Amino acid sequence: MTLTASAGRAADILSRPVSINGLKVANRIAMAPMTRQFSPGGVPGEDVVSYYARRAAAGVGLIVTEGTYVDHPSAGDSDRIPRFHGEEQLAGWARVAEAVRAAGGAILPQLWHIGMRRAPGRPPFADAVPVGPSGLRVDGTEGEGRAMTRQDLDDVIGAFARAAADAERIGFHGVELHGAHGYLIDQFLWSRTNRRTDAYGGDPVARTRFAAEVVAAVREAVSPTFPVVLRYSLWKMNAYDERLADTPEQLEAILTPLSEAGVDAFHASTRRYWDPAFDGSDLNLAGWTKKLTGKPVITVGSVGLNEEFSASFRGKGSSVRGIEDLLDRLERDEFDLVAVGRALLQDPEWAAKVLSGRFTDLAPYDAESLKSLS
Repeated sequence: MTLTASAGRAADILSRPVSINGLKVANRIAMAPMTRQFSPGGVPGEDVVSYYARRAAAGVGLIVTEGTYVDHPSAGDSDRIPRFHGEEQLAGWARVAEAVRAAGGAILPQLWHIGMRRAPGRPPFADAVPVGPSGLRVDGTEGEGRAMTRQDLDDVIGAFARAAADAERIGFHGVELHGAHGYLIDQFLWSRTNRRTDAYGGDPVARTRFAAEVVAAVREAVSPTFPVVLRYSLWKMNAYDERLADTPEQLEAILTPLSEAGVDAFHASTRRYWDPAFDGSDLNLAGWTKKLTGKPVITVGSVGLNEEFSASFRGKGSSVRGIEDLLDRLERDEFDLVAVGRALLQDPEWAAKVLSGRFTDLAPYDAESLKSLS
């Protein structure tokens, strides 16, 4: 992304505070959640503390952590992805939250159950059977898992609620629920993976029931002013052309029950923030989300990149977009915050440089070099 905006305009627009329920975020820059697998045993160590605190100190207003497993046997399959349960794990996360607060930032843990995206047989969850709404993989084929029972549903809903309560107790500013990219909550929303014939399956509104119950349980478990954010997407992992909704009306049918259940803000995940969500309008997914719900919305997708993040998209009509378009959309109130992902991995000082107009000092995105960065 070529950053050519005037220093004054970028600083003015991006520096404006914004509120999500009881949380006042200092500026419009958020850090997108990015899985790193740097937490052996699921415990975030001092390197994780430093990783998040460094970006908060450099001006990121709101940090959303990498996905963290809730307390359910089949929530995830990697021993290096952090968990949001267990005494040692939560003590590690408390240190992260404290360091981010001390640096002047706000932070939300992203709470996660991967459902049928799990790779069976990998430690430490080798004895756990993957579960999903219908026991189907994301491509709709039979997997090595099973459909969730009523007890499974209650257990997972309870796990999300406990994690949210723990997040508030140990000093986080809110929580984000991962309902995107073909993971468990999204598997219920999507007709390909949800073929249930009970109250949790059927039409688009019925398919929101599980997500809405997760949101409601989380809302009940935390203080009324504690923000609850839901991340969702139209597309699925490695299936960018898939659609959760084909029209604004279909999207409204999905978002309304979630909003009413207690979502304070939505995080609308797209690969490119400038892509229109539907034909006939330039609004992106975040813009439509705000228009349909009236709630604050975070946009995300290739912000700050000077090239496509994946080699598979390069040379196939792909492009990058300058920051002027982003600022125009913010000024029109199309969305409220802008999540930055890979650019913040590449350059921890990204926010400070952009807010001070030092565009030429930004480190250009380089996928290979990220392997050695922290």
